[in-house]
Amino acid sequence: MIEIRDLTKIYGRTQKPAVNKLNLEINDGEILGFAGLNGAGKSTTIRLISGIIFPSSGHVVVNGKDIVKNKIEASKNIGWVPELPNFEPNSKPIPLLKYYAGFYGLRGPEIEDKIESLLKQFNIWEARNRKLKEYSQGMKKRFSIAAALIGDPQNFLFDETLNGLDPEGVRNMRDFMVKLKKDGKCVFLSSHILSELENVADRIAIIKKGELIKIVERNELSSLGSTVVKVRIENMDKGAMDILEKYGKVETNGNLLIVKDLTISSTEARKINNELAKNDYDVSQFEVSGENLEEYFLGLVGGGGQ
Repeated sequence: MIEIRDLTKIYGRTQKPAVNKLNLEINDGEILGFAGLNGAGKSTTIRLISGIIFPSSGHVVVNGKDIVKNKIEASKNIGWVPELPNFEPNSKPIPLLKYYAGFYGLRGPEIEDKIESLLKQFNIWEARNRKLKEYSQGMKKRFSIAAALIGDPQNFLFDETLNGLDPEGVRNMRDFMVKLKKDGKCVFLSSHILSELENVADRIAIIKKGELIKIVERNELSSLGSTVVKVRIENMDKGAMDILEKYGKVETNGNLLIVKDLTISSTEARKINNELAKNDYDVSQFEVSGENLEEYFLGLVGGGGQ
């Protein structure tokens, strides 16, 4: 579990926080999505959690250990996969993973077996004798995941990990994160690919200019923001349009009509369908929904990042 309490980071003398009084909990057995525009403070937050940089104020507690006061113990329970993995270019994967394993006090035949298993799991076993500088960006990313797993930490940080992956790689990564969740791990996924957050996250925290502005629960995804009604009428005429316009602003998309800015509540939206049916209109499609995550997200954050 990761607890973030009043976390603030100010760089230099700017006095403008990159992260400002952030409070979050990422629970065991949960995937928490972290969304924001470029420069909103996502990567700074991950660096603070991992202990790469220190906060100006506030705390990060990893499995009960403060990342500043108990850095070694806290860090042992974090597996971090950065957006752009950067390793000593002349290193080879097996010696480097053995070095990382030493940080956890792991040695001997057992760790050699684990390294072999991880390199095979992430399809880089055949390249085990090559230097990392010869790896493609996708291979480096897969190696960074293997490195994050070497000590079997309880908590995982993924910073734009889906960037640059092909569709198969995205699917494999998605399945991998879901498996971590099922294994009771704590997963923090920062991504601007909102559809992927929507696919896997139990909750999505939205950040703007370093501040948390909204947490969206999974059960809210189908009813975000303002309600819209989508109607397809086979015998459409002006009378049907008059009925729809009583309930809101009507937009047309081919023979699909979208009613926005409703004058009634979302729970009453079925009244529209009832009135159309009463007037003998043939309704072949009627849907009541909220905005999708992307529309809702952009409405919240606007056009400004950090």
